[in-house]
Amino acid sequence: MIKDILFQIKHVISELTLNGKKGIEKRLASSFGHLKEDAFDFDLIGKYFRNKDNSKAHQVLSDKTCNDLDFEDLYTFLDRTHSKIGQQYLYNKLRTIVRNQEQTKLDETIIDVLSRDSSFRISVQKKIEKLNHKDANHVISLFQDPHVKPPKWFFVMKLLSFTSFISLILSVINPMFFIILLGVFCVNCVIHFWNKNNLFQYVSSIPQLINLNNVAIFLYSLPLFKDLNPKLPTSIKLINQVKSRMSLFQLEAKLQGDFQIIFWFLFEIFKTLFLIEPLFLFGVLRRLDSKRDEIEDIFKFVGHIDMLISIASLRAGIDAYCKPTVISGNRIIAHKMRHPLIYDCTPNSITMTDKSMLLTGSNMSGKTSFIRTIGLNVITGLTINTCFAESVSFPLLRVFSAIRISDDLLNDKSYYFEEVLTIKEMLVEGQNNEKNLFLLDELFKGTNTVERISAGKAVLSSLSKNNNMVLVSTHDIELADLLLDTYELYHFSEIIDENKIDFDYKLKEGKLQNRNAIRILEINDYPKEIIDEALEISKALDEVYIVSSMDKGIK
Repeated sequence: MIKDILFQIKHVISELTLNGKKGIEKRLASSFGHLKEDAFDFDLIGKYFRNKDNSKAHQVLSDKTCNDLDFEDLYTFLDRTHSKIGQQYLYNKLRTIVRNQEQTKLDETIIDVLSRDSSFRISVQKKIEKLNHKDANHVISLFQDPHVKPPKWFFVMKLLSFTSFISLILSVINPMFFIILLGVFCVNCVIHFWNKNNLFQYVSSIPQLINLNNVAIFLYSLPLFKDLNPKLPTSIKLINQVKSRMSLFQLEAKLQGDFQIIFWFLFEIFKTLFLIEPLFLFGVLRRLDSKRDEIEDIFKFVGHIDMLISIASLRAGIDAYCKPTVISGNRIIAHKMRHPLIYDCTPNSITMTDKSMLLTGSNMSGKTSFIRTIGLNVITGLTINTCFAESVSFPLLRVFSAIRISDDLLNDKSYYFEEVLTIKEMLVEGQNNEKNLFLLDELFKGTNTVERISAGKAVLSSLSKNNNMVLVSTHDIELADLLLDTYELYHFSEIIDENKIDFDYKLKEGKLQNRNAIRILEINDYPKEIIDEALEISKALDEVYIVSSMDKGIK
């Protein structure tokens, strides 16, 4: 009868475990191709990037460019990873342009398998999800941050631990040694709890390093991933050498979570008596300090695989995408390109060859969104080999922008001065014999019309030299006339029908011919005397401009 009961209990547990596994697999299968619903802590997500030496990258995207292109919104849309490790790795990948054709080819092979074989992909995801606890964010501190150093009197800890051990043994023979043991225990209590501040810095990271190493062992056992890092077993082996000592931190973390009070209390007494925590902590840190490269190798291996799953999921969840063709020539050709963050975005095609591009059009017509569309697609194309278009080709570019500029009140800098500094950086970068993509919106709009047009023409002519490519928007029709030799002119327009304004968001060749700003004032019920005066002044200014243009031989 007892055997029957035990069998039934075992059967129930087995069923619950099986149902739990099926539930996880069903969740992972249904989430593939869909946006995540998680909250995003960019302080933690971006920490690996901020502390990493990316000096060998072709380009590291600046905070300014990321802000201009709504990078955090882009990341939120692109991220389909299943671990904190993958999140941090993906963030760094998107911020650093590093083009490696062999790596890209290997990545595409893996992505193809992950996309087609759902059972295999889910088995990988289940393992990687073990690193989705918030504590996994702190693994990077083990190879990026300086470790806590042992105090100069560390040898005293060893002496006290040895004294406790000897006193405990001798107290069985002579009870007087028990008094010595109590005295040493009191001293050890002070040291034990002093060390808690040091220990708490690693209670999150070291247990997650053990998990990371275990996940890496499983992933490397799969033939598909071995070519990502053929030398990984060496790193895994070195971390395994410290695993037994690190297990203490894993137990500490578990006790903090479950708080098994009785066992915790007895264990604390044992650790205090022999100063286990400080001796193990500084011993482990000394060993890990010499294995920083190995820890990062394992971090990058797991993070890279999680990123590839994320890319596969992204591609499965969007209507159209393509792999870019990275060319040697200096041109951008895109067919039906979309902005990834705009729902039901109107696609546009573009061909930039010998000249840069100048956009005219009214507010809200789509100029700035189009400029961002080009910038975002170049970035995603060069980082995760994915563009939101039917076809795209461009060279290996560096991306710089001046789109979203504001006053810096803390440093007493006006809008115009901030813009001057930003454009100056572009001019410097434009002389570095690299192929650059400069994205600008409403150049020098913080100053008067005459100087804005004059300075804008000079700056844009300079930026377009040295194989640089420029996309710039403007309201200044005069500027378009001055740049005909070096810029192709395109525009966005709207349709005003009685009291309604419609935008088609379609890119059109040539400069904008009609102006509707005053008409929009009229639609919004501005007083008639204001509308009449504005039209009269506008007509007079147009006549002056035409005469002036004819005198200068522009028209």
